[in-house]
Parts: sequence; C-alpha cells; structure tokens
Amino acid sequence: MSVAITTSSASTLLHEEPIASPNACGVGLDLDQASVSCVLKQEAISVTLNGPAIFTLSMTLALIIHFFEPRIAETLLVIVPILLLVRNDYHNFLGLGPGGTPATFQGYVRIAWLRLWALRDPFTAPEAKPNILPKRGILRQEGDLTRLPYRPGPRPQVAGIAPQRQLDQHGTEPHYHALRKTLQKLASANPARFGTARSCLEKHGLGLFARHPVNVTCNGEVCHVHDSDHSLHMNLHPEDIREVLAKGWGQRHPLAWKGKLVRMPVPEEFVMVYAPRDDHELRIVCKIIEAAIWYVVSERTDIQVERAA
Repeated sequence: MSVAITTSSASTLLHEEPIASPNACGVGLDLDQASVSCVLKQEAISVTLNGPAIFTLSMTLALIIHFFEPRIAETLLVIVPILLLVRNDYHNFLGLGPGGTPATFQGYVRIAWLRLWALRDPFTAPEAKPNILPKRGILRQEGDLTRLPYRPGPRPQVAGIAPQRQLDQHGTEPHYHALRKTLQKLASANPARFGTARSCLEKHGLGLFARHPVNVTCNGEVCHVHDSDHSLHMNLHPEDIREVLAKGWGQRHPLAWKGKLVRMPVPEEFVMVYAPRDDHELRIVCKIIEAAIWYVVSERTDIQVERAA
C-alpha cells in the first residue's frame, strides 16, 4: 500500500547541454562567456508514504501524544511541516540560479523577509511623480503604425524576487546573442554616452550603462539581460511601463514600489521585460530599451538591431 501526495512542478531546461560544473548557471563567468546551461526549477512539496512509512508515522504521532506534554506535542506537530516548507522554499530559491542576492541561507532569509512587502499586483503601472524628468514616455507618443504591438500568446510563468526569472518561453540562443551584441555595439558606437559591464543591480549578466544619466539608477544602469532565462530588467517612465504591461511585454518587479517602513532595493520604475523569441520580438524589445534609455538620459536613441545568426 502506498499513498502519494504530489503537486506539479515547474522545471525548465534552457539549453540541451547538461550542467557540467557548479559554474554552469553563470556564477563567476566572464561577460564574454554568454552561453549558459542552467536549469530553473520550482518544485512543490512531494510526500510519498508506503505501508511501513504510514505505520511508522502513525506510531510516532501516537508516542508523541502519549509521552509528551500537550503543548510540546502540539509544538512538534507544527514545527516539522514548517521546516519542510522552509527547506522546499529554500531549494526553490537556489533553483532560480544566480542573481543579485547571494545564493546562501542568509540571502534566502533576506528574500523571505522582502517577500512580505512584495507587490500584490505586478501588472498595474506606478503613478508618475509631478517633478519627474522626462515629463512623458515615448512608447505612446508614436504614430499608430509604430506603437507597441501586443505580444502574441500568454505571458510566461515568472517566479522569484531576487532573482526574478522566467520559467518558460525563453526564446532562442541566437536571439539572446543578437541582443547582447546589439547592446555592445550601441556602447562601442557611442562611447561618450554608453558603456557595457557586469550589471550593477543583478551582479550577473551584461548591463548597459549611461555615462551621464538624468535618473541615476545604480551607476546609470539602463538595462541588463539575464544569462539564464534571457529576460531583461530595466527602468522605464511610468507611462511606458503602462504601455509595456498593457501590451503583455513584461511585468513590474515585485519590489518596485516605494515603502515608508521598508526601503526597497530597486526603483519604482524597475520592470522585467520578457525574453525575445524571434526577430520581431527582438526588434520590439530593443524598442523598449530605447524607451529605457529615454527615461535614464532623457535623450532619444535609435538602436540598430543585430540579426540573429
């Protein structure tokens, strides 16, 4: 006799190659090493009880109730499942791969605390401040033919806070490399305005930085792309955030709000943009990056999109 208590889990293999080393998720890799094999996993608690296990569990519960004081027995019966939940949640935190938070239990505790203050609705844009510069976004000011189109299909599954990652719909490796090359060529063509380096916020992945930002976002970071799931984080004008959310191209970061009691580690305008899956989506994502540049430096910039090999 056996009893299985299971729920579904989200586990996504980003590339076909198996993980070969502890650095396979990108820890300690140079920026030039863009190809990353990584498994993003979010496992639900699974308990399987066979006949002997059911008997042992029943006897253990009976002995606890018989030999211990009621208060101690109640405490033990409550603590054990809580410890199992914490253990599972910690492994899910590690399963998201490297990010801005150290992959340690101390880092997990910090994220568990911040999770209490996370946004409940990541699909509603923040209100623009009266003194914000630039005054308007640019994604809604274009003509009808060049406005942001709707992203086809459902939104991807997203999990985590720091790191925050897509669990599916990662796009292709060529489009990921084309996106990186686009950012690098933009910086090399405009060295007085932009530069690329390891992300200031993410601590992993390629970041695009403005040398003279109007809105200083962690050393002028405009955006960064994640090696693991190929999504991006960037800062946008609230009007452009509203457009991105409405058209299905991204969602707000769970901590992208200004708290009075707790200081959030990211700005209110911090947004995840989903990974491009084809040439069309790569062009749209680069258009959104142009809007991020507009918000950070208050200057329009045309990005020449590299073709996916």
